Amino acid sequence: MAHLTELHGTAMGEFDRRVREVKLTDWALPTPCADWDVHDLVNHLTTEQLWVPLLLGGARVEEVGDRLDGDNLGEEPITTWEVASREARTAWLAPSSLESTVHLSFGDAPAELYLWQMTFDLTVHAWDLARALGTDERLDPDLVKEVHAWLSDQDLGPGPMFGAPVEVGPDASPQDRLIARTGRTP
Repeated sequence: MAHLTELHGTAMGEFDRRVREVKLTDWALPTPCADWDVHDLVNHLTTEQLWVPLLLGGARVEEVGDRLDGDNLGEEPITTWEVASREARTAWLAPSSLESTVHLSFGDAPAELYLWQMTFDLTVHAWDLARALGTDERLDPDLVKEVHAWLSDQDLGPGPMFGAPVEVGPDASPQDRLIARTGRTP
C-alpha cells in the first residue's frame, strides 16, 4: 500500500503545482471540464480534500449533509486549497487509513478504492488545470502509467464523471492515452 500512498502524494503534488500557478485573472478561464472554469475546478478538488478526513474518520455522507456544498474556496482560494490538501494528505498518511471502510455516496468501499479514486481525480484534473492555464501539461510518467493501468481495470464508461474515450493514434504517449480515455482531447 505504500506504493499507492506515494502515488497519491505525487498526484497531489501535480495538482498543487498547477494551483500555485493560478493568477488573479485566471479564475474565470474555461477548463476541459464542461461547464467548469478554473475556480470551479479548484473548488471541486478542494472540496474533495475537505471530505477525506471526515470519511476516513468514519463519517457518513448523510451525517456531513450539505455543509461542504457550494463554494469552499472563499477569499483566499490558494490558501484554502493548501490547508485542505495538507489535512487530506495527513489523514491518508495515518497508519491505519487504508485498512478502513469508507462510507461513500455510492455505498461502503475499501479505503484503498477511495484513495485510487482520489489519485485518479488529482492526476486528470492536474492536466485539466494545466491546459486551462496554458502551462506545462506533462505529468509524472510513473503516476500516469499506474493511474492508466488502474483505470483500465475499472468499469468507468462514459457518464457523469467523463465522456466517451477520444481516439488517439498508435504512437500516442501514455499520458495522451490516459487523458483520451477520460474523454478529453490531449
